[in-house]
Amino acid sequence: MRRSMLPLFFLAMTAAPMSAQTRASAGEPAAAVRRAVETITPADVQRRIGILADDSMRGRLTPSPQLELAASYIAGEFRRVGLRPGGDNGTFFQRYTIRRTQIDPASFAMVMGRGAHGHWILGRDAALIAGATPAAPISGPVVLMVGMPGDPAHPFGDVPLSGAIVLHVVPSRVRTSALLPTVARAAAAGARGWITVTDRNAGFFAQLVSRTRATRLELVGGAPEADATIPVVEVLGGSAASVLTAAGEDLAALRASTTPVVRALGGVTGTINLRRTVLSEQTAPNVIGILEGSDPQLRGEYVFFTAHMDHIGTVADAYQCRAAGADSTCNGADDDASGTTGVLELAEAFATMSPRPRRSLVFMTVSGEERGLWGSEYYSEHPTLPLANTVADLNIDMIGRNWRDTVVVIGKEHSSLGEVANRVTAEHPELNMQLVDDRWPGQRFYFRSDHYNFARKGVPILFFFNGVHPDYHRATDSPDKIDAEKEARIIRMAFYIGL
Repeated sequence: MRRSMLPLFFLAMTAAPMSAQTRASAGEPAAAVRRAVETITPADVQRRIGILADDSMRGRLTPSPQLELAASYIAGEFRRVGLRPGGDNGTFFQRYTIRRTQIDPASFAMVMGRGAHGHWILGRDAALIAGATPAAPISGPVVLMVGMPGDPAHPFGDVPLSGAIVLHVVPSRVRTSALLPTVARAAAAGARGWITVTDRNAGFFAQLVSRTRATRLELVGGAPEADATIPVVEVLGGSAASVLTAAGEDLAALRASTTPVVRALGGVTGTINLRRTVLSEQTAPNVIGILEGSDPQLRGEYVFFTAHMDHIGTVADAYQCRAAGADSTCNGADDDASGTTGVLELAEAFATMSPRPRRSLVFMTVSGEERGLWGSEYYSEHPTLPLANTVADLNIDMIGRNWRDTVVVIGKEHSSLGEVANRVTAEHPELNMQLVDDRWPGQRFYFRSDHYNFARKGVPILFFFNGVHPDYHRATDSPDKIDAEKEARIIRMAFYIGL
């Protein structure tokens, strides 16, 4: 990851012996900074979260009419404070396409040779558990793999995989996530597909098959899949036994083996014919507003402030929302009306400054975060402003709850933005806000909010986050539980760091 250009600007400064309340930041007039900061108030925070997380917003699911209402409100606020549209065709909106698809009932996996023929219909006899959908049917010689690799760095030994279909006999206790690194290595070695033979409980396998049949929403135009670019199909061992027997293999003996096995099955070929039917298409919005910088040279560089405006809808949407008694709307007050409010407050604060900051500032609220970072992923693949000129992203997600005087800032260690954040915090003791490192590395929060799609493109990031709580993804994540005074202090801190 490249270093931010922002710290060079700060490090060239010599701090004057002023009070922290009035110290000019980055050479800006102290009075202008003070006026800007004073626009960020607990009352404004509470009011904005009340609008975004009202029951009428129905949880802002992506896609939904209520998400569109939230986006229109945000665009109106950007327009009101004087931001320039940064979306498509001179608007504040960047739209991306979402497809609803379903596995075609004619999709199948097949292994045949030496007089035997195993044929499994996807969604009836087999489950699709990972990987991309090939543009056309794929076929190739079968390479047998038994157990998990003894050497994960060289899982296939000297056996060539180019053009092959891997038939993997694996115990049911092995999670799909544990297979994916090996599948990715197989794809890199030229394998075309992967068929896993398990001995799962029939009831659990039936659930996997049912999920295969289910419709799903897909982002169109996103980044290539990173983990498994080849399809991974699962079948039960009993249905594959005859094929293995014809190839001279004993399924029971293979399962009993404690030694990993990788070998070609001569005379046996595999085929995966996987097709998806497009049932419908919709679009969803990102909202982007730009405050042009004052410096003729630096205004072509951009500092982003981001948050996600979507949430998970209602219980009736059958997505992730968990009811609380009769309350079936997941308002998402903390997740992430709090971060969206932060972006709006920052936009208003910076827009009051005269002169404006030297670099251009971009305020973006994305949708689809709860679906898998869709909005920010789409932006990162189709940026409306050059990523090469994007010097930082400060992302805000869930800052309205938990500790009064502490906020976790994830990513400080990855660029010199961390040095800036720590120093600016020390310069503003009046905020009574301590920045701490990631407290939950095992939860992989670095990969779970929209800054990640900037980071994977090489843009330095900071992620302001106060952690989850018992109301996470529940109908009880309501506006009345937000600590607006504490959130206002965090937003002021983000303002100083951004400046």
